[in-house]
Amino acid sequence: MAGHLMVNRRIDMRQIRQVLRLAHETDLSQRAIARSLRISRDSVRDYLMRAAALNVRWPLPDEMDDATLEARLFPTAALQLIRKPDPDWSVIHGQLKGKGATLKVLHEEYAQDNPHALKLSQFCHRFRAWQKSLKRYLRQTHVAGERVFVDYAGPTMEIVDVPTGTVRTAQIFVGVMGGSSYTYAEAHWSQKLPDWIAAHVRMFEFFGAVPHVIVCDNLKSAVTKASRTEPEINATYQHLGEHYNCVIIPARPRKPGDKAKAEGGVLLVERWILFRLRKRRFTSLGELNEAIRQLLDDLNQRPFQKLPGSRRSTFESLDLPAMNALPLRPFECVEFWRVRVGPDGFINVDGRPYTVPRALTRQVIELRLTANVIELLHGGRRVGSMPRTPGTEPVVDPAHLTPTERYFATWTADIELKWAAASGQSTHEFLAARLAECSHKEQGYRVAGALKKIEREVGSARLDAACKVAISHGARAIKNIRSILTHGLDSLPPAGTVQEAAFEHPNIRGPGYYH
Repeated sequence: MAGHLMVNRRIDMRQIRQVLRLAHETDLSQRAIARSLRISRDSVRDYLMRAAALNVRWPLPDEMDDATLEARLFPTAALQLIRKPDPDWSVIHGQLKGKGATLKVLHEEYAQDNPHALKLSQFCHRFRAWQKSLKRYLRQTHVAGERVFVDYAGPTMEIVDVPTGTVRTAQIFVGVMGGSSYTYAEAHWSQKLPDWIAAHVRMFEFFGAVPHVIVCDNLKSAVTKASRTEPEINATYQHLGEHYNCVIIPARPRKPGDKAKAEGGVLLVERWILFRLRKRRFTSLGELNEAIRQLLDDLNQRPFQKLPGSRRSTFESLDLPAMNALPLRPFECVEFWRVRVGPDGFINVDGRPYTVPRALTRQVIELRLTANVIELLHGGRRVGSMPRTPGTEPVVDPAHLTPTERYFATWTADIELKWAAASGQSTHEFLAARLAECSHKEQGYRVAGALKKIEREVGSARLDAACKVAISHGARAIKNIRSILTHGLDSLPPAGTVQEAAFEHPNIRGPGYYH
């Protein structure tokens, strides 16, 4: 009972006074007194025996207050013999962060080395009382190496471009390990996806390892659709988690307590880093990050106030051994877009059109974009890829075109002249003269296509003979070749007359007209 009195002195001393009063002023039995005061009968007997042994009578003298009465009934020496010493609660607090650790197991280890160990109930009771003396964010139990909490600081930092005098603001990214509070911070230009992903990569390199869980806020770069139960993670961010073999768990909307460690880390960065840099003038992002890194090292090496060690030493002994190793292959930022293919078979990436397979025309597909490659995904399968290049000119992959479109896209005058030479010398001479007059690829394509069609109809020998006659009479139009084949020389114009070619008319049909 003495140990119990030390915890609740005022209430218990009041009960002792009531026990003495009822025992001396009434005829109630000890059992009735215990029932009336809602305490055990053994406690009533213990109080009365102590009072009788020390000749403490009722009514008590006016000068005997609670402290004096307690000193008479429960001497200090006896209290110290009864109260068992507490273990080092800061050590227990640190060990409790280990994966699978419980107070029951830690009590068993403590009791094995201490013959005067506390019982399990007192061990847990006193540890909880000690925890209440800590700050709120330190009272949370975080498994070693399990979680990193990431967020952006509210304040930004200004960076001046010296040549132009333009002032830009940099965002401050903060990551805090749950077990040790080991902190990382850096500045970058925006909270957009590329900067968000790159900050995580550099944070893991700073740690030298990867935690099992990332707890983030609900910004668009991380969460495409916030939800208390089933949030939708940004595809690129999810890809980062898969690459580093960690799980991404966003905080619930409007529940800052889910990432309280990040909130505390942001506050420390604002006080110990950003506030101390507020009067300095920075001219580049690298200069700002160098200053942040110096103060960050100071923050992580600063000793704890109520716990042994520092953030760095605790991280190295507690978090780091329990974290995953960095992957051998560096992470490449990948973006995922959902787009609909246009009716012309093109998609647009960075302002530049790219062809896709004709079967995907008007279909919704997914693009997997890296810095140098565009991958096409449809129905969860990879259906093609192409280099990602700067510029505005359309990029046409011949494999994505129909045979007619592919022929037109790869058409050159040399290909047609090679065909004409195989068909006949006059055919070659006629086509060469006509191609020399063409100012645009499409004009030459149509002339050659018309001659090929005639060859399929009448054969190469008759075409070559008709071209020879047309050349000798100065005929220059495709319709003259057809007239010679149909009506003979009488259909030709007088020698030396130059005729307009039908294909040069502005209303002529497109490249798919001739087959």
